Amino acid sequence: MQHINDVILDPPFTITRASHVVLNVRDLEASKHFYTELVGLVVSDEDDSAVYLRGLEERGHHSLVLRKSTETTCARIGMRVLRNDDIFNAQDYFARAGYTTTLVDVPFQGPTLHVSDSIGVPLELCASMEPRERLFKEYHRYRGACAQRLDHYQLQASDVRKTLAFYQPLGFRVSEYTYSKLDDGQDHLWGVWLQRKGNPHDIVFTNGVGPRLHHFAYTLPDTNDMIRACDVAGALGYAPQLERGPGRHGISGALFVYFRDPDGHRIELFNTHYQHIDLEPALGWDLSDPKRADQWGMPAQNKWFNEATEFASVTPSSPNLKVDPPTLERFLAIANDA
Repeated sequence: MQHINDVILDPPFTITRASHVVLNVRDLEASKHFYTELVGLVVSDEDDSAVYLRGLEERGHHSLVLRKSTETTCARIGMRVLRNDDIFNAQDYFARAGYTTTLVDVPFQGPTLHVSDSIGVPLELCASMEPRERLFKEYHRYRGACAQRLDHYQLQASDVRKTLAFYQPLGFRVSEYTYSKLDDGQDHLWGVWLQRKGNPHDIVFTNGVGPRLHHFAYTLPDTNDMIRACDVAGALGYAPQLERGPGRHGISGALFVYFRDPDGHRIELFNTHYQHIDLEPALGWDLSDPKRADQWGMPAQNKWFNEATEFASVTPSSPNLKVDPPTLERFLAIANDA
């Protein structure tokens, strides 16, 4: 069984970071307006079926792909690998472990591999992208929240320990985790914050109906841009889609605000992460500690726990960590996922 503080220094291939997310949306123009005017992303390319966007700081062609669809699902989440050889090493590793892999051609990307993880999350490993100009010094192009770069994903998982056993051998390290004390008096792993790039997380898994994409997150230049995002949301009619915040997480210490896009996909805008580069023990949080959720004591709405984006062609499962109704009611009152 994997231990929270296990560290694999020589993984079978090198994943460097969270890279890009592919969302299915019903109205391309409505979604494009939300992500350019409120979030502040810029369009790299577009056609009648897809819009490719990136943050102002990003050199790669895209970190968000919007695909026109009758569904409102997430098609895939992407991870960058260091070299082309890592794609083929990943293909060999997963094939030996019994996973189905497919090498695919994806517009504007180099060698790309499709594989699903141990709970069914569809992953896209990408070795490179067509380069585009970084625009973070083109201040006249800043709009809305002025989003700089994609940072991480948070997913709901039916089996958190199973995800830990999948990602730790790939070099992911736990920076923080949450646990709950249920009626049996034992500590149960509730969530894990996993990272590859040296800050608290590239991907997070928390106990819940899954797999489902809870949110994806972009960094902002500073706190003023977070407030500006709220002001712009009000001016553009997106105020009802402001779901949570502004606030400050206990886990990671980040200032945050969350919006839902026109299809209900959840995005976090945040700043102020810390480094997690050295070999150090993960920080554990008891789920009953209200400060893990929000340092300012503001609880999330119930839909925060119940609503998330399903993955295309993946049927979510109930969590194997069962919680009796009175205990669940107590957790919902005090526990907000970061």
